Amino acid sequence: MTKVLISADMEGTCGVSSWIHVNAPEQSIGSITNQSEYERFRRHMTFEVNAAIEGALAGGADEVIVNDSHDGQRNILIEELHPDARYISGNDKPLGMVQGVDREGMGALMYTGYHARAGTPQAPLAHTWTTFLNDLRFDGESTGEFGLNAAIAGDFGVPVVFISGDEKAVAQTQAQLGKQVVGVAVKEGLASTTALHLSPSRARALIRDGAEAAIRNLSAATPYRITDPTRIELDFEHQSRADQCVLFTAVDRVGPRTIGFTVSSGLELCRMFRGVMKLAAIRLNP
Repeated sequence: MTKVLISADMEGTCGVSSWIHVNAPEQSIGSITNQSEYERFRRHMTFEVNAAIEGALAGGADEVIVNDSHDGQRNILIEELHPDARYISGNDKPLGMVQGVDREGMGALMYTGYHARAGTPQAPLAHTWTTFLNDLRFDGESTGEFGLNAAIAGDFGVPVVFISGDEKAVAQTQAQLGKQVVGVAVKEGLASTTALHLSPSRARALIRDGAEAAIRNLSAATPYRITDPTRIELDFEHQSRADQCVLFTAVDRVGPRTIGFTVSSGLELCRMFRGVMKLAAIRLNP
């Protein structure tokens, strides 16, 4: 029996090139909000997830669970979701973007709508977790959400087998996790908020075919595991965020805006990362 988890983000969805496309009104950044644009692209997000579900089922998956992984994590239109899938929604999940990976029998993890890591040039809406984190490193290697989530999944013996998103997100994921990850680039980044897109129907067809191929080749996939010990470093955009993080005794100051800590497993990484990010999420202006 093959169970598949889809971690569904939104910034890497075909057609998305601006924050206005992915911010729900209650999740807006400053004055950047437009409900009609968000509603359009959450529908496209849902349809791309459905394409991945169809492909996974065609490839031999017995069960597919979708974890909404974008911002407030209640973006997918459940009434439009493929009827053979189940859906996890809601914020502040213990395993974050890969909630569900710990379920018994889970055998594969797929990423849809993923984006490149923070600081990547010509990558639409590139970031890592939030806009105030400038870099995340494992033993000196920069990574993004794709690496963080893969390390958590690796603790449960679950490999990443598929990613869809912009071409730089696909390339970065395959560079770190290996060519075992089937990649589907639905757009080419031209600038931080500009992209050259496929048509949505073409993007969905490629996602479906890629997801099917990924599951058919699942036996060749291996989980991504961090070694014990692994040094984690985070660079913030402001020193006040590092000030807060060193309140954790396990965290040390590496530089004016950089903190570090050491972990021995993906699950420990998950807990430490979520904890320091909550501390770092302070208001800089009273």
